[in-house]
Amino acid sequence: MKKQDKRLFYKYGTSLSYDEMFDRQGGVRTPYHMLHQKFLKMGTDEIKKRNARMHSEMVKQGITFTLYSSNAEEASLERTIPFDMIPRILSAEEWEMVERGIKQRVRALNLFIRDIYHEQNILKDGIVPRKMVITNTYFRPEMVGINVPNDVYIPISGIDLIRDENGEFYVLEDNLRSPSGLSYVYKNRSLMMHLLPELFFEYQARDIDEELNNLLTSLRSLAPGNKPNPLVVLLTPGVHNAAYYDHTFLAQEMGIELVEGRDLVVIDQKVYMKSIEGLRQVDVIYRRIDDEFLDPLAFRPDSVLGVAGLLNAYRAGNVAIANAPGTGVADDKAIYMYVPDMIRYYLKEEPILKNVPTYDLSKSEEREYVLAHLSKMVVKERALSGGYGMLIGPSATEQELQLFAEKIVQTPHQYIAQPTIQLSCVPAIVGGQAAPRHVDLRAFVFMGNETHVVPGGLTRVALKEGSLVVNSSQGGGTKDTWVLS
Repeated sequence: MKKQDKRLFYKYGTSLSYDEMFDRQGGVRTPYHMLHQKFLKMGTDEIKKRNARMHSEMVKQGITFTLYSSNAEEASLERTIPFDMIPRILSAEEWEMVERGIKQRVRALNLFIRDIYHEQNILKDGIVPRKMVITNTYFRPEMVGINVPNDVYIPISGIDLIRDENGEFYVLEDNLRSPSGLSYVYKNRSLMMHLLPELFFEYQARDIDEELNNLLTSLRSLAPGNKPNPLVVLLTPGVHNAAYYDHTFLAQEMGIELVEGRDLVVIDQKVYMKSIEGLRQVDVIYRRIDDEFLDPLAFRPDSVLGVAGLLNAYRAGNVAIANAPGTGVADDKAIYMYVPDMIRYYLKEEPILKNVPTYDLSKSEEREYVLAHLSKMVVKERALSGGYGMLIGPSATEQELQLFAEKIVQTPHQYIAQPTIQLSCVPAIVGGQAAPRHVDLRAFVFMGNETHVVPGGLTRVALKEGSLVVNSSQGGGTKDTWVLS
């Protein structure tokens, strides 16, 4: 029996990456000691049994994500997000530094968004290139001069973090339009408390239950006229959206109405929700649809997802929209390069968290260098997210490298490149055995009268061996993330 128990880590191989559970000599790092012993004692049969129970629970609860096919003849696939039962653990000291760095970053990003739609000082001073902002896909001229409640443009943001070969944290991306995945943070925690309640309580991981109240407080604080009991709604594209589960969960847990565009109407520059009691005025819209679909009178005239006249009501100050339209400028992958400069410019502070080194392919010298070293680079299309429009040089074929080289030469301003960083690894259960798999971390930040960061956030794991792509849309899974008290 003892021999069988050890099989979970029996074939666990060393990695060139930073392993968060094991050091270079194969010793277990301090935060993971208790967890390692627990899994050794449990045995692989028990682990398989608990894994099966967990998957059954996910199906029962409808914890799903839609994978859209790029092939028009193939149907989209709704599936449960693969959940790995070995949690990721962060020490109190690690998290304290990460939390301070994220808060600093989000403050600077919020100030940047306000600035570009008002005084544009950062553009006048030449810190960020004016052309990069004004020609940006997500820049909304309609937002120029609009005063946003409390000057909070991004009440909810998702900051993606990675650790390099030395275990140092870097910011990989900023997600500021309508970051997804918050519901999975809560579902992961719920699953772990059912699967390994004894281990969870022994670790005394920091609680996350209060954080949705903090999000709701942030949303309510945006209500025009500081209404004491504002009507907050979550605007969803509907049941066919990939993240619909995320939408329904958040609306239910926060006790707010889940609505579609057809449930809302604008009368005299005010937004109303249709209900069995009649029309009720809406004060705050937590939108989960993209800018261009928000209002057919202001953006795409063919949109059936939004609300006609919504932008006029917003401009008149009669409704708040979270996140504000036009925030996508700041999560553009080229603007990302300038966030450390924003921190210095607006806050007069040095960045706590570093950026991954990034090449601007519109600059000929940087473009030539990247093209000469393409097999070692990660190339990203500026306007895309979710793992789409990417090239991972080390794992690309000659044909893929050639195709991307041609794209870069044709439209260099649409791409950025970064050196390939071997993301840190955490053990995951693959085929009944533990194996190192690459992870990142999406940290969720709520900004209102105060700024809160959910302890831990969403750890995403690349389940394919050697893969660096963790996105759910590309077949990645998730883990519960424990921050030690």
